[in-house]
Amino acid sequence: WIFYSLPGLIVGVILRYGTPSSSGHDKPFSCSQEDRPFTTLLVNVSGKFFEYTLKGEISPGKIHNVEQNDMLRKVTFDPEVFFNILLPPIIFHAGYSLKKRHFFRNLGSILAYAFLGTAVSCFIIGNLMYGVVKLMKLVGQLSDKFYYTDCLLFGAIISATDPVTVLAIFNELHADVDLYALLFGESVLNDAVAIVLSSSIVAYQPTGENTHAFDAAAFFKSVGVFLGIFSGSFMMGAVTGVVTALISFFTFSSSSSSHMTYFTKLHCFPLLETALFFLMSWSTFLLAEACGFTGVVAVLFCGITQAHYTYNNLSVESRSRTKQARMSFTFCTLFEVLHFLAENFIFSYMGLALFTFQKHIFSPVFIIGAFIAIFLGRAAHIYPLSFLLNLGRRHKINWSFQHMMMFSGLRGAMAFALAIRDTATYSHQMMFSTTLLIVFFTVWIVGGGTTPMLSWLNIRL
Repeated sequence: WIFYSLPGLIVGVILRYGTPSSSGHDKPFSCSQEDRPFTTLLVNVSGKFFEYTLKGEISPGKIHNVEQNDMLRKVTFDPEVFFNILLPPIIFHAGYSLKKRHFFRNLGSILAYAFLGTAVSCFIIGNLMYGVVKLMKLVGQLSDKFYYTDCLLFGAIISATDPVTVLAIFNELHADVDLYALLFGESVLNDAVAIVLSSSIVAYQPTGENTHAFDAAAFFKSVGVFLGIFSGSFMMGAVTGVVTALISFFTFSSSSSSHMTYFTKLHCFPLLETALFFLMSWSTFLLAEACGFTGVVAVLFCGITQAHYTYNNLSVESRSRTKQARMSFTFCTLFEVLHFLAENFIFSYMGLALFTFQKHIFSPVFIIGAFIAIFLGRAAHIYPLSFLLNLGRRHKINWSFQHMMMFSGLRGAMAFALAIRDTATYSHQMMFSTTLLIVFFTVWIVGGGTTPMLSWLNIRL
Protein backbone atom coordinates (compact mmCIF):
# COMPACT_ATOMS: atom_id res chain seq x y z
CA TRP A 1 0.00 0.00 0.00
CA ILE A 2 2.99 2.32 0.52
CA PHE A 3 3.84 1.75 -3.16
CA TYR A 4 0.27 2.61 -4.21
CA SER A 5 0.25 5.83 -2.13
CA LEU A 6 3.46 7.18 -3.68
CA PRO A 7 1.80 8.65 -6.84
CA GLY A 8 -0.68 10.55 -4.68
CA LEU A 9 2.09 11.89 -2.46
CA ILE A 10 4.11 13.03 -5.46
CA VAL A 11 1.14 14.80 -7.05
CA GLY A 12 0.27 16.42 -3.72
CA VAL A 13 3.80 17.80 -3.32
CA ILE A 14 3.73 19.19 -6.87
CA LEU A 15 0.36 20.86 -6.35
CA ARG A 16 1.35 22.28 -2.97
CA TYR A 17 4.86 23.51 -3.67
CA GLY A 18 5.18 23.50 -7.45
CA THR A 19 2.39 25.94 -8.26
CA PRO A 20 2.98 29.72 -8.11
CA SER A 21 1.93 31.46 -4.95
CA SER A 22 -0.89 33.95 -4.74
CA SER A 23 -0.17 37.38 -6.20
CA GLY A 24 -1.86 39.26 -3.44
CA HIS A 25 -5.43 39.13 -4.75
CA ASP A 26 -6.61 37.69 -1.45
CA LYS A 27 -5.47 40.67 0.65
CA PRO A 28 -8.13 42.49 2.69
CA PHE A 29 -9.90 45.30 0.84
CA SER A 30 -11.02 48.41 2.69
CA CYS A 31 -14.49 49.73 1.92
CA SER A 32 -14.07 52.95 3.92
CA GLN A 33 -13.42 54.98 0.76
CA GLU A 34 -16.28 53.49 -1.22
CA ASP A 35 -19.08 55.87 -2.21
CA ARG A 36 -21.43 53.14 -3.49
CA PRO A 37 -24.83 52.75 -1.77
CA PHE A 38 -25.15 50.32 1.12
CA THR A 39 -27.34 48.04 -1.04
CA THR A 40 -24.31 47.18 -3.21
CA LEU A 41 -22.36 43.97 -2.71
CA LEU A 42 -18.77 43.75 -3.99
CA VAL A 43 -17.30 40.30 -4.65
CA ASN A 44 -13.55 39.88 -5.21
CA VAL A 45 -12.72 36.85 -7.38
CA SER A 46 -9.01 36.54 -8.21
CA GLY A 47 -8.52 40.29 -8.23
CA LYS A 48 -11.65 41.03 -10.29
CA PHE A 49 -14.52 42.82 -8.57
CA PHE A 50 -18.15 41.96 -9.33
CA GLU A 51 -20.86 44.37 -8.23
CA TYR A 52 -24.33 43.21 -7.19
CA THR A 53 -27.12 45.67 -6.40
CA LEU A 54 -30.27 44.92 -4.42
CA LYS A 55 -33.27 45.48 -6.70
CA GLY A 56 -35.96 44.60 -4.19
CA GLU A 57 -37.47 41.80 -2.17
CA ILE A 58 -38.93 38.68 -3.73
CA SER A 59 -42.69 38.61 -3.47
CA PRO A 60 -44.27 35.63 -1.65
CA GLY A 61 -45.81 34.45 -4.91
CA LYS A 62 -42.39 34.05 -6.52
CA ILE A 63 -40.74 32.18 -3.66
CA HIS A 64 -42.17 28.86 -4.87
CA ASN A 65 -40.74 29.44 -8.37
CA VAL A 66 -37.32 30.25 -6.90
CA GLU A 67 -37.35 27.08 -4.80
CA GLN A 68 -38.48 25.03 -7.81
CA ASN A 69 -35.73 26.49 -10.01
CA ASP A 70 -33.18 25.73 -7.30
CA MET A 71 -34.37 22.12 -7.22
CA LEU A 72 -34.14 21.86 -11.03
CA ARG A 73 -30.59 23.20 -10.95
CA LYS A 74 -29.61 20.47 -8.48
CA VAL A 75 -30.70 17.70 -10.87
CA THR A 76 -28.98 19.34 -13.86
CA PHE A 77 -25.52 18.05 -14.73
CA ASP A 78 -22.63 19.93 -16.27
CA PRO A 79 -22.62 18.97 -19.99
CA GLU A 80 -18.89 18.28 -19.77
CA VAL A 81 -19.69 15.38 -17.43
CA PHE A 82 -21.09 13.52 -20.43
CA PHE A 83 -17.96 14.03 -22.52
CA ASN A 84 -15.37 13.52 -19.79
CA ILE A 85 -16.92 10.73 -17.71
CA LEU A 86 -19.86 9.00 -19.40
CA LEU A 87 -18.94 8.89 -23.10
CA PRO A 88 -15.37 7.45 -22.81
CA PRO A 89 -16.52 4.05 -21.44
CA ILE A 90 -19.22 3.80 -24.13
CA ILE A 91 -16.88 4.65 -26.99
CA PHE A 92 -13.99 2.55 -25.66
CA HIS A 93 -16.23 -0.50 -25.28
CA ALA A 94 -17.44 -0.05 -28.85
CA GLY A 95 -13.88 -0.12 -30.15
CA TYR A 96 -12.61 -2.84 -27.81
CA SER A 97 -15.50 -5.25 -28.42
CA LEU A 98 -15.81 -5.03 -32.21
CA LYS A 99 -15.57 -8.22 -34.22
CA LYS A 100 -12.29 -7.67 -36.02
CA ARG A 101 -12.74 -10.17 -38.82
CA HIS A 102 -16.01 -8.79 -40.18
CA PHE A 103 -15.07 -5.18 -39.37
CA PHE A 104 -11.84 -5.18 -41.37
CA ARG A 105 -13.42 -7.21 -44.17
CA ASN A 106 -15.89 -4.35 -44.68
CA LEU A 107 -13.50 -1.55 -43.67
CA GLY A 108 -13.63 0.30 -47.00
CA SER A 109 -17.42 0.46 -47.01
CA ILE A 110 -17.51 1.39 -43.32
CA LEU A 111 -15.08 4.29 -43.87
CA ALA A 112 -17.13 5.50 -46.84
CA TYR A 113 -20.38 5.49 -44.86
CA ALA A 114 -18.75 7.04 -41.78
CA PHE A 115 -16.78 9.85 -43.44
CA LEU A 116 -18.45 10.65 -46.76
CA GLY A 117 -21.89 9.64 -45.53
CA THR A 118 -21.75 11.75 -42.38
CA ALA A 119 -20.45 14.77 -44.31
CA VAL A 120 -23.18 14.42 -46.95
CA SER A 121 -25.84 13.97 -44.28
CA CYS A 122 -24.57 17.01 -42.36
CA PHE A 123 -24.67 19.34 -45.35
CA ILE A 124 -28.02 18.09 -46.65
CA ILE A 125 -29.66 18.41 -43.24
CA GLY A 126 -27.99 21.78 -42.67
CA ASN A 127 -29.18 23.22 -46.00
CA LEU A 128 -32.71 21.84 -45.63
CA MET A 129 -32.97 23.23 -42.11
CA TYR A 130 -31.71 26.60 -43.33
CA GLY A 131 -34.64 26.60 -45.74
CA VAL A 132 -36.96 25.73 -42.85
CA VAL A 133 -35.50 28.62 -40.83
CA LYS A 134 -36.11 31.00 -43.75
CA LEU A 135 -39.71 29.77 -43.90
CA MET A 136 -40.12 30.31 -40.16
CA LYS A 137 -38.91 33.89 -40.55
CA LEU A 138 -41.44 34.51 -43.32
CA VAL A 139 -44.38 33.24 -41.26
CA GLY A 140 -43.16 35.02 -38.12
CA GLN A 141 -42.38 31.92 -36.01
CA LEU A 142 -38.73 32.78 -35.36
CA SER A 143 -38.16 35.30 -32.58
CA ASP A 144 -34.36 35.40 -32.63
CA LYS A 145 -31.35 34.92 -34.90
CA PHE A 146 -30.70 31.55 -36.49
CA TYR A 147 -27.66 31.47 -38.78
CA TYR A 148 -26.57 29.09 -41.52
CA THR A 149 -23.69 27.89 -39.33
CA ASP A 150 -26.23 26.97 -36.64
CA CYS A 151 -28.09 24.83 -39.19
CA LEU A 152 -24.85 23.10 -40.21
CA LEU A 153 -24.05 22.48 -36.55
CA PHE A 154 -27.48 20.90 -36.11
CA GLY A 155 -26.76 18.76 -39.17
CA ALA A 156 -23.51 17.54 -37.61
CA ILE A 157 -25.16 16.85 -34.25
CA ILE A 158 -28.14 14.95 -35.60
CA SER A 159 -26.00 12.96 -38.07
CA ALA A 160 -24.50 11.01 -35.15
CA THR A 161 -26.28 7.65 -35.33
CA ASP A 162 -26.55 5.21 -32.44
CA PRO A 163 -28.43 2.03 -33.48
CA VAL A 164 -27.87 0.36 -30.11
CA THR A 165 -31.37 -1.15 -30.05
CA VAL A 166 -31.11 -2.48 -33.60
CA LEU A 167 -27.66 -3.97 -32.99
CA ALA A 168 -28.85 -5.66 -29.79
CA ILE A 169 -31.70 -7.29 -31.74
CA PHE A 170 -29.29 -8.25 -34.54
CA ASN A 171 -26.98 -9.88 -32.01
CA GLU A 172 -29.83 -11.77 -30.35
CA LEU A 173 -31.33 -12.99 -33.63
CA HIS A 174 -27.91 -13.69 -35.20
CA ALA A 175 -28.58 -11.50 -38.22
CA ASP A 176 -26.26 -11.43 -41.23
CA VAL A 177 -22.70 -10.71 -40.05
CA ASP A 178 -21.91 -8.33 -42.91
CA LEU A 179 -25.01 -6.24 -42.24
CA TYR A 180 -24.14 -6.19 -38.53
CA ALA A 181 -20.55 -5.17 -39.28
CA LEU A 182 -21.63 -2.37 -41.64
CA LEU A 183 -24.10 -0.91 -39.15
CA PHE A 184 -21.85 -1.32 -36.13
CA GLY A 185 -18.74 0.01 -37.88
CA GLU A 186 -20.59 2.97 -39.33
CA SER A 187 -22.11 3.92 -35.97
CA VAL A 188 -18.75 3.67 -34.16
CA LEU A 189 -16.77 5.80 -36.61
CA ASN A 190 -19.76 8.02 -37.36
CA ASP A 191 -19.81 9.21 -33.74
CA ALA A 192 -16.14 10.16 -33.96
CA VAL A 193 -16.68 12.03 -37.24
CA ALA A 194 -19.74 13.87 -35.87
CA ILE A 195 -17.79 15.09 -32.84
CA VAL A 196 -14.88 16.46 -34.88
CA LEU A 197 -17.21 17.84 -37.57
CA SER A 198 -19.23 19.80 -35.00
CA SER A 199 -16.00 21.17 -33.50
CA SER A 200 -14.86 22.26 -36.98
CA ILE A 201 -18.14 24.08 -37.63
CA VAL A 202 -17.84 25.89 -34.30
CA ALA A 203 -14.28 26.89 -35.30
CA TYR A 204 -15.59 28.48 -38.53
CA GLN A 205 -14.96 32.22 -38.01
CA PRO A 206 -14.93 34.39 -41.17
CA THR A 207 -13.11 37.71 -41.16
CA GLY A 208 -15.00 40.95 -41.65
CA GLU A 209 -18.17 42.43 -40.22
CA ASN A 210 -20.50 39.55 -41.10
CA THR A 211 -19.11 36.69 -39.02
CA HIS A 212 -21.66 34.22 -40.44
CA ALA A 213 -21.11 34.82 -44.18
CA PHE A 214 -19.27 32.34 -46.38
CA ASP A 215 -15.53 32.89 -46.40
CA ALA A 216 -13.24 30.61 -48.40
CA ALA A 217 -10.28 31.07 -46.05
CA ALA A 218 -12.39 30.29 -42.99
CA PHE A 219 -13.91 27.28 -44.76
CA PHE A 220 -10.55 25.74 -45.61
CA LYS A 221 -9.36 26.55 -42.10
CA SER A 222 -12.29 24.55 -40.71
CA VAL A 223 -11.44 21.67 -43.07
CA GLY A 224 -7.88 21.83 -41.80
CA VAL A 225 -9.12 21.82 -38.21
CA PHE A 226 -11.22 18.73 -38.95
CA LEU A 227 -8.34 16.85 -40.57
CA GLY A 228 -5.86 17.95 -37.91
CA ILE A 229 -8.02 17.05 -34.92
CA PHE A 230 -9.18 13.74 -36.35
CA SER A 231 -5.75 12.58 -37.52
CA GLY A 232 -4.13 13.76 -34.28
CA SER A 233 -6.74 11.98 -32.17
CA PHE A 234 -6.37 8.84 -34.29
CA MET A 235 -2.58 8.83 -33.91
CA MET A 236 -2.81 9.53 -30.18
CA GLY A 237 -5.18 6.62 -29.60
CA ALA A 238 -3.34 4.18 -31.85
CA VAL A 239 0.09 5.02 -30.44
CA THR A 240 -1.13 4.76 -26.85
CA GLY A 241 -2.69 1.39 -27.61
CA VAL A 242 0.53 0.11 -29.16
CA VAL A 243 2.61 1.44 -26.25
CA THR A 244 0.44 -0.38 -23.72
CA ALA A 245 0.86 -3.58 -25.72
CA LEU A 246 4.63 -3.26 -26.09
CA ILE A 247 5.66 -1.92 -22.70
CA SER A 248 3.09 -2.90 -20.12
CA PHE A 249 2.08 -6.36 -21.24
CA PHE A 250 4.70 -7.37 -23.80
CA THR A 251 5.33 -11.12 -24.28
CA PHE A 252 7.21 -13.09 -26.88
CA SER A 253 7.93 -16.71 -27.69
CA SER A 254 11.48 -17.97 -27.45
CA SER A 255 12.69 -19.66 -30.64
CA SER A 256 14.52 -22.33 -28.67
CA SER A 257 11.69 -23.18 -26.30
CA SER A 258 7.93 -23.25 -26.30
CA HIS A 259 7.34 -21.24 -23.13
CA MET A 260 6.43 -17.54 -23.06
CA THR A 261 8.94 -14.96 -21.82
CA TYR A 262 7.30 -11.94 -20.18
CA PHE A 263 8.74 -8.45 -20.41
CA THR A 264 7.11 -7.55 -17.08
CA LYS A 265 5.79 -9.51 -14.11
CA LEU A 266 2.30 -8.02 -14.33
CA HIS A 267 0.87 -11.35 -15.42
CA CYS A 268 1.55 -12.56 -11.87
CA PHE A 269 -0.84 -9.89 -10.53
CA PRO A 270 -3.99 -10.09 -12.69
CA LEU A 271 -5.95 -7.55 -10.63
CA LEU A 272 -3.16 -4.97 -10.89
CA GLU A 273 -2.79 -5.78 -14.58
CA THR A 274 -6.49 -5.16 -15.20
CA ALA A 275 -6.38 -1.92 -13.20
CA LEU A 276 -3.39 -0.61 -15.18
CA PHE A 277 -5.06 -1.62 -18.44
CA PHE A 278 -8.13 0.39 -17.45
CA LEU A 279 -6.13 3.43 -16.28
CA MET A 280 -3.91 3.46 -19.36
CA SER A 281 -6.99 3.35 -21.56
CA TRP A 282 -8.54 6.26 -19.67
CA SER A 283 -5.25 8.20 -19.81
CA THR A 284 -5.56 8.18 -23.61
CA PHE A 285 -8.66 10.33 -23.29
CA LEU A 286 -7.00 12.74 -20.85
CA LEU A 287 -3.80 12.97 -22.89
CA ALA A 288 -5.68 13.74 -26.10
CA GLU A 289 -7.75 16.46 -24.41
CA ALA A 290 -4.61 17.99 -22.89
CA CYS A 291 -2.99 18.11 -26.35
CA GLY A 292 -5.99 19.85 -27.92
CA PHE A 293 -7.39 16.79 -29.70
CA THR A 294 -10.69 14.97 -29.14
CA GLY A 295 -10.46 12.46 -26.32
CA VAL A 296 -13.50 10.46 -27.40
CA VAL A 297 -11.99 9.82 -30.84
CA ALA A 298 -8.62 8.91 -29.31
CA VAL A 299 -10.14 6.45 -26.85
CA LEU A 300 -12.09 4.81 -29.69
CA PHE A 301 -8.97 4.03 -31.71
CA CYS A 302 -7.14 3.09 -28.52
CA GLY A 303 -9.83 0.46 -27.92
CA ILE A 304 -9.57 -0.85 -31.50
CA THR A 305 -5.77 -1.06 -31.23
CA GLN A 306 -5.85 -2.73 -27.83
CA ALA A 307 -8.40 -5.29 -29.03
CA HIS A 308 -5.99 -6.22 -31.81
CA TYR A 309 -2.70 -6.18 -29.87
CA THR A 310 -2.91 -5.65 -26.10
CA TYR A 311 -5.65 -8.21 -25.48
CA ASN A 312 -3.45 -11.05 -26.75
CA ASN A 313 -0.69 -10.08 -24.30
CA LEU A 314 -2.88 -10.09 -21.19
CA SER A 315 -2.99 -12.92 -18.71
CA VAL A 316 -5.93 -15.32 -18.88
CA GLU A 317 -7.57 -13.72 -15.82
CA SER A 318 -7.25 -10.19 -17.23
CA ARG A 319 -8.65 -11.27 -20.58
CA SER A 320 -11.75 -12.66 -18.89
CA ARG A 321 -12.13 -9.44 -16.86
CA THR A 322 -11.84 -7.05 -19.81
CA LYS A 323 -13.48 -8.92 -22.69
CA GLN A 324 -16.03 -11.69 -22.92
CA ALA A 325 -14.86 -14.88 -24.59
CA ARG A 326 -16.43 -15.67 -27.97
CA MET A 327 -18.67 -18.49 -26.76
CA SER A 328 -18.93 -17.47 -23.10
CA PHE A 329 -22.02 -15.62 -21.87
CA THR A 330 -21.81 -16.51 -18.18
CA PHE A 331 -20.73 -13.15 -16.79
CA CYS A 332 -20.23 -9.52 -17.71
CA THR A 333 -16.81 -7.91 -17.99
CA LEU A 334 -15.58 -4.66 -16.47
CA PHE A 335 -16.05 -2.62 -19.63
CA GLU A 336 -19.46 -4.14 -20.34
CA VAL A 337 -20.65 -3.02 -16.91
CA LEU A 338 -19.21 0.50 -17.33
CA HIS A 339 -20.72 0.76 -20.82
CA PHE A 340 -24.10 -0.46 -19.57
CA LEU A 341 -24.17 1.95 -16.61
CA ALA A 342 -23.02 4.98 -18.62
CA GLU A 343 -25.42 4.42 -21.51
CA ASN A 344 -28.40 3.75 -19.26
CA PHE A 345 -27.60 6.83 -17.19
CA ILE A 346 -27.54 8.98 -20.33
CA PHE A 347 -30.89 7.64 -21.54
CA SER A 348 -32.35 8.12 -18.05
CA TYR A 349 -31.06 11.68 -17.99
CA MET A 350 -32.66 12.30 -21.39
CA GLY A 351 -36.05 11.57 -19.87
CA LEU A 352 -35.20 13.83 -16.94
CA ALA A 353 -33.99 16.64 -19.20
CA LEU A 354 -37.22 16.57 -21.19
CA PHE A 355 -39.04 17.89 -18.11
CA THR A 356 -36.31 19.66 -16.09
CA PHE A 357 -34.52 21.67 -18.80
CA GLN A 358 -35.74 25.21 -18.19
CA LYS A 359 -35.24 26.73 -21.65
CA HIS A 360 -37.00 24.33 -24.01
CA ILE A 361 -38.08 25.84 -27.32
CA PHE A 362 -40.42 23.55 -29.26
CA SER A 363 -41.26 24.80 -32.75
CA PRO A 364 -43.64 22.52 -34.72
CA VAL A 365 -42.31 23.77 -38.07
CA PHE A 366 -38.69 23.21 -37.05
CA ILE A 367 -39.44 19.75 -35.60
CA ILE A 368 -41.34 18.53 -38.68
CA GLY A 369 -38.64 19.96 -40.94
CA ALA A 370 -35.96 18.19 -38.88
CA PHE A 371 -37.67 14.80 -39.22
CA ILE A 372 -37.97 15.24 -42.99
CA ALA A 373 -34.36 16.45 -43.23
CA ILE A 374 -32.84 13.51 -41.33
CA PHE A 375 -34.84 11.07 -43.48
CA LEU A 376 -33.64 12.68 -46.71
CA GLY A 377 -30.09 13.07 -45.38
CA ARG A 378 -29.95 9.39 -44.47
CA ALA A 379 -31.33 8.32 -47.85
CA ALA A 380 -29.00 10.65 -49.76
CA HIS A 381 -25.88 8.90 -48.50
CA ILE A 382 -27.00 5.27 -48.01
CA TYR A 383 -28.29 4.58 -51.52
CA PRO A 384 -25.77 6.52 -53.68
CA LEU A 385 -22.78 5.30 -51.64
CA SER A 386 -24.06 1.72 -51.71
CA PHE A 387 -24.35 1.91 -55.50
CA LEU A 388 -20.77 3.17 -55.82
CA LEU A 389 -19.42 0.65 -53.31
CA ASN A 390 -21.13 -2.26 -55.07
CA LEU A 391 -19.09 -1.47 -58.18
CA GLY A 392 -16.00 -2.76 -56.41
CA ARG A 393 -17.38 -5.17 -53.78
CA ARG A 394 -17.31 -8.93 -54.16
CA HIS A 395 -20.21 -9.36 -51.72
CA LYS A 396 -22.77 -6.80 -52.86
CA ILE A 397 -24.83 -4.69 -50.47
CA ASN A 398 -28.26 -5.77 -51.69
CA TRP A 399 -31.41 -3.68 -51.60
CA SER A 400 -32.68 -5.36 -48.43
CA PHE A 401 -29.48 -4.43 -46.60
CA GLN A 402 -29.68 -0.87 -47.90
CA HIS A 403 -33.30 -0.49 -46.77
CA MET A 404 -32.38 -1.90 -43.35
CA MET A 405 -29.43 0.49 -43.01
CA MET A 406 -31.73 3.33 -44.01
CA PHE A 407 -34.27 2.23 -41.40
CA SER A 408 -31.64 1.76 -38.67
CA GLY A 409 -30.45 5.36 -38.50
CA LEU A 410 -31.42 5.86 -34.86
CA ARG A 411 -30.19 8.85 -32.89
CA GLY A 412 -29.04 8.33 -29.32
CA ALA A 413 -26.53 9.21 -26.62
CA MET A 414 -23.99 10.95 -28.86
CA ALA A 415 -26.51 13.29 -30.49
CA PHE A 416 -27.90 14.16 -27.05
CA ALA A 417 -24.43 14.81 -25.60
CA LEU A 418 -23.45 17.04 -28.53
CA ALA A 419 -26.71 19.00 -28.32
CA ILE A 420 -26.61 19.58 -24.56
CA ARG A 421 -23.00 20.75 -24.66
CA ASP A 422 -24.03 24.27 -25.67
CA THR A 423 -27.53 25.59 -24.94
CA ALA A 424 -26.62 29.23 -24.36
CA THR A 425 -28.39 30.76 -27.37
CA TYR A 426 -31.93 30.70 -28.70
CA SER A 427 -30.98 28.61 -31.74
CA HIS A 428 -29.06 26.04 -29.67
CA GLN A 429 -31.96 25.69 -27.23
CA MET A 430 -34.32 24.95 -30.11
CA MET A 431 -31.82 22.45 -31.54
CA PHE A 432 -31.50 20.70 -28.18
CA SER A 433 -35.27 20.38 -27.69
CA THR A 434 -35.72 19.04 -31.21
CA THR A 435 -32.84 16.58 -30.77
CA LEU A 436 -34.48 15.18 -27.64
CA LEU A 437 -37.72 14.48 -29.51
CA ILE A 438 -35.87 12.89 -32.44
CA VAL A 439 -33.90 10.61 -30.09
CA PHE A 440 -37.02 9.44 -28.27
CA PHE A 441 -38.96 8.88 -31.48
CA THR A 442 -36.23 6.92 -33.26
CA VAL A 443 -35.42 4.77 -30.22
CA TRP A 444 -39.03 3.93 -29.37
CA ILE A 445 -40.65 3.71 -32.82
CA VAL A 446 -37.79 2.69 -35.10
CA GLY A 447 -36.11 0.49 -32.50
CA GLY A 448 -39.38 -1.27 -31.76
CA GLY A 449 -40.00 -1.94 -35.45
CA THR A 450 -36.66 -3.65 -36.11
CA THR A 451 -37.88 -7.26 -35.90
CA PRO A 452 -40.93 -6.72 -38.18
CA MET A 453 -38.71 -4.86 -40.65
CA LEU A 454 -36.22 -7.76 -40.76
CA SER A 455 -39.07 -10.15 -41.53
CA TRP A 456 -40.61 -7.84 -44.15
CA LEU A 457 -37.26 -7.43 -45.94
CA ASN A 458 -36.62 -11.21 -45.79
CA ILE A 459 -33.18 -10.76 -44.24
CA ARG A 460 -31.89 -14.16 -43.20
CA LEU A 461 -31.38 -14.82 -39.50
